[in-house]
Amino acid sequence: MDGRHLSLRKRLGLELYRRLHREAVERHELRTLFWECTLRCNLRCGHCGSDCTASPDCQDMPAEDFFRVLDRQITPRVDPHRVMVVLSGGEVLVRSDLERIGRALYDREYPWGMVTNGMALTPQRFDGLLGAGLHSMTVSIDGFEAEHNRLRRHPLSFVRAAEAVRMAAAEPSIAFDAVTCVTPALVPRLDEFKEYLLSLGLRSWRLFAIFPAGRAAEDPALQLSDGQFRALMEFVRRTRREGRIACSYACEGFLGGYEMEARDHFYHCDAGVSVASIRVDGAISGCTSVRADYAQGNIYRDDFWQVWTERFEPFRRREWMRRGACADCAAWRYCEGGPMHLRDADGGMMHCSYRRLCR
Repeated sequence: MDGRHLSLRKRLGLELYRRLHREAVERHELRTLFWECTLRCNLRCGHCGSDCTASPDCQDMPAEDFFRVLDRQITPRVDPHRVMVVLSGGEVLVRSDLERIGRALYDREYPWGMVTNGMALTPQRFDGLLGAGLHSMTVSIDGFEAEHNRLRRHPLSFVRAAEAVRMAAAEPSIAFDAVTCVTPALVPRLDEFKEYLLSLGLRSWRLFAIFPAGRAAEDPALQLSDGQFRALMEFVRRTRREGRIACSYACEGFLGGYEMEARDHFYHCDAGVSVASIRVDGAISGCTSVRADYAQGNIYRDDFWQVWTERFEPFRRREWMRRGACADCAAWRYCEGGPMHLRDADGGMMHCSYRRLCR
């Protein structure tokens, strides 16, 4: 398949979706709030895409600081049932007060979820989180044992992640999925790995390519070639048509001819549109994957809701991205520069899925 090919039907769908997304930008209704509650982690993954500023003694944000903002500045202006709070890190399970935080969110009627590497998810801890009202959970598992452990740099990381997937997949009360960062070594084994995940009971699976940010920038061998990236798209499309597991490619940009064949929706970036985050230092931004350079304020000096309603111009008005490779790109109308988390400190694009599929 040529990544540039768009059927007439797909173009009409893209035009309609573009109009709907512009309306969503104008409304910028907050629907997901990430809280980066810690930068501590029990692993040191070789493909971590963070800003890599964390240290083992990095201070967590006190829960009281987060709830002060939630109670005084957010809750009076939203319907809590319509705002998903996602706890992220670092690794959220290093916080001993996670169950107390979850229960406090549940008591305030916010659905809440978490992203974890699974290392510390014992059956007892899982039961405690369920009792605290856990609504959704994502576990990272990046291939078979040798490759996963190599990436995660811990000999038990695969066993723990697989057990976390098995536990969560068997729990009907929560929305659960697993995410996989696809390496070159995994591409030829994707069908085999799919069967393994199915054997664990997994029903929903998201796949990512590793882009050159954070520690991942130090290891070019983690990047997929253009051919491998296209093979990944073909795998996702084939698996979706097969229908045995809900499979999708992540929010890594516009996919040309693979639009609506690799995801359930056309591409869009919701960072700063319906998704906000409070980072561990109080910074207010879009999703936590976006570089710290794009923070729009800070809860320790600004009112969160004022920042949300009056700022976020770089997220909602994308013309500033129309330069370099984006300047004369035929896909700009539908892509608008791609996801915010793939922009470097100077605003340059670090990775473009569309260009890779068209080469």
